[in-house]
Amino acid sequence: MSRVEARLREMQLSLPPDWTPRGQFLPFRRDGAVVYLSGQICEWDGAVTHLGPVEETVEGIAEGQKAAQICALNLLYRLREACGGDLDSVDCILRLGGFVNCQSGFGATPQVINGATEVFVELFGDAGWHARTAVGVSGLPGNAAVEVDAVVRLRG
Repeated sequence: MSRVEARLREMQLSLPPDWTPRGQFLPFRRDGAVVYLSGQICEWDGAVTHLGPVEETVEGIAEGQKAAQICALNLLYRLREACGGDLDSVDCILRLGGFVNCQSGFGATPQVINGATEVFVELFGDAGWHARTAVGVSGLPGNAAVEVDAVVRLRG
């Protein structure tokens, strides 16, 4: 078990079971040391865990953050595949793109996507900090509440 996966356990988190993508795309594309991870929704064991739209209430934002956390765990699962099973080869998280299924005028997209950011920062420390986009959208696959994609650099 990698140090990163041991740290995940310390955080009381785990990677999801394998699943079939909802569309025709690669889960990641690797270009040298850079891995481009396809967007992952808040899906676990084939079922969407949090449906949209996310409500702009304290409870709604908290549920959206949990959905974003699940997206991050799905990204880590695919990232582990991209690095041949060794998450310790991650050098840094370069960028996250976050999409929140919400109503027009929703202003809390950054707070919702913080749920994913916090996983990467707690897991990788300074190497987990990243550039980021957080946008609201009117729909996501499976009516998921959140989708997140990422760009990651691996050690040489």
